[in-house]
Amino acid sequence: MKPTNLNMKRLKKNQSGKFHKINSIKRLLSLTKPYLNKIILAALCVMIVNAAELLKPYILKLVIDDFLIKRISQKGIYSITSMALLYFAVVAIGGLSSFAQVNLINKAGQEIMRNLRRRVFRTIQFLPLSYLDKTSSGRLITRATNDVEALSEMYTDVIISLFKDVFLLIGIVYVMLALDVKLALISFSVVPMMFFIIFLLKNKIKNNFSKMKSLIGRINGFMSENISGMKIIQIFTGEKEKNNEFLKLNGEYLKSTLFQVRMNSILRPAADVFQNLAVAIILWYSMSKIANHTIEIGVLFAFTTYIKQFFNPISDLADNYTTIQSALVSAERIFELLDEEDSLEDLDEGRSIENLQGDIEFKNVWFSYNNSDWTLKNLCFKVKKGETVAFIGETGAGKTTIISLISGFYKIQKGEILIDGININDIKKRDLRKAISVVLQDVFLFSGDIKSNVILNDNISEKTLTKSLKTTCALDFVNGLTGGIHSPVMERGATFSSGQKQLLSFSRALAHSPSIFILDEATANIDTHTEKLIQKVIEEMAQDRTTLIIAHRLSTIRNADKIVVLKHGEIIEVGNHHELMGRGGYYKDMIQDDTKIAN
Repeated sequence: MKPTNLNMKRLKKNQSGKFHKINSIKRLLSLTKPYLNKIILAALCVMIVNAAELLKPYILKLVIDDFLIKRISQKGIYSITSMALLYFAVVAIGGLSSFAQVNLINKAGQEIMRNLRRRVFRTIQFLPLSYLDKTSSGRLITRATNDVEALSEMYTDVIISLFKDVFLLIGIVYVMLALDVKLALISFSVVPMMFFIIFLLKNKIKNNFSKMKSLIGRINGFMSENISGMKIIQIFTGEKEKNNEFLKLNGEYLKSTLFQVRMNSILRPAADVFQNLAVAIILWYSMSKIANHTIEIGVLFAFTTYIKQFFNPISDLADNYTTIQSALVSAERIFELLDEEDSLEDLDEGRSIENLQGDIEFKNVWFSYNNSDWTLKNLCFKVKKGETVAFIGETGAGKTTIISLISGFYKIQKGEILIDGININDIKKRDLRKAISVVLQDVFLFSGDIKSNVILNDNISEKTLTKSLKTTCALDFVNGLTGGIHSPVMERGATFSSGQKQLLSFSRALAHSPSIFILDEATANIDTHTEKLIQKVIEEMAQDRTTLIIAHRLSTIRNADKIVVLKHGEIIEVGNHHELMGRGGYYKDMIQDDTKIAN
């Protein structure tokens, strides 16, 4: 019978899933290479612990059979006292080995996690904006936190536990077969049923873990988004609606978590049931054998102890199975992110040009974010070094896109963008962005202090910092703070006004001595007094610098050397304010229409 399309799809999906799982396991193991010495030493300690676990029941078996049942006379070193000392020595060695193993594997595991977190964060830092545009912050946060933590548990607990349990099982099977083959086979008769249950549940557990990881990512994203936008929520009294959204999302996560709890609650009790069933079968079978002296009591005692030891690893394996499934799902998600390393921005690729002058030219530039709908169409313009050029147009005209392209955040599909006559694709992005400072409408301040927010950990002297604060009229309010430039900055600069944050943003831009100065709606959210201060700042900063301005306020663009008017991604007018007003075209209509541009 030929396989149906549906069956073929399922087969391909299963094969793909197996491939990803095997690939993830290989990559997880490859992360341990730098720490093999510690892991091998921990494994040796585990072997000693296992040997101790196997010896203890056998020593007690000898004591029971030889000294309690047969009451043989003590000869030489073979005595109750020597057996007691041997038992104590085995326990002590096992305990010390266990202590060493735990410390070694945890140290190796935490070092692996440190390196993995570093790789994940570095990857996120250098991801192209095109990737970040289509990926929620919640997903990235989940990979850097929850998913890494899931792997941490696997490295510190599960890997060495698996090694220990597997070799302990092998040792127990060997000792039980050596003591009594028939009794050992009877003991193992319940094991297939245990593994059958695990086999039935494994796919459900794995699929549910995938669902849980996805939901926690959505919850993290929802929380992050709503905390950032709490002001808007409260202004529009949307607390109830947002709360209902969260309750729905949280309810879905609760359902999947409870399902996981039910799965876990089956595995551990099942192992306990089969363990006690095996003990009961052994006791029932052995009673008549003990009566006719074909089985010794010490052997029966050792077997019941070994059975408990045998099922403890199986119970651990059942528990660890859920942890492993969680870790494999997390590993797939983390490696999916790390696989983006091939597309990361290389800031040092290209020609090194330390002092870009600021001549900018767009030659027949076509650009689309999704490779279908053109955002910019055949754009051509030149900006000479030291010129101030303003870009205006309705929302969606392509103004901010031009700024992003100049900074090298996206690659154009057609045409060329030249800085000082050099294609920006040939210039090191590190040098390119060092020459550009951008002041955005929505100022972002990091937690820390004023100094760190202005210099951004660059090699900028305190003298340069103070000068930039003074030039941008920010020094007065900074000196008025208790700590001056060392005054704390809360998350997103919550304790500062919009105007104060904007002045600090201008200080940040000036402190890095750019050749190209970009204002992207930088005066949109400030009061009239602060705007007047900023106008003076812009005039001073624009001297001997190429300045690009995106603004809707006439006061900001009136004195520009050139104004570029955009509509639907195309340039429709170019000139200074007086020239464009004299033409009586689209620009004049925008100026006169208060709904489009504010004086």
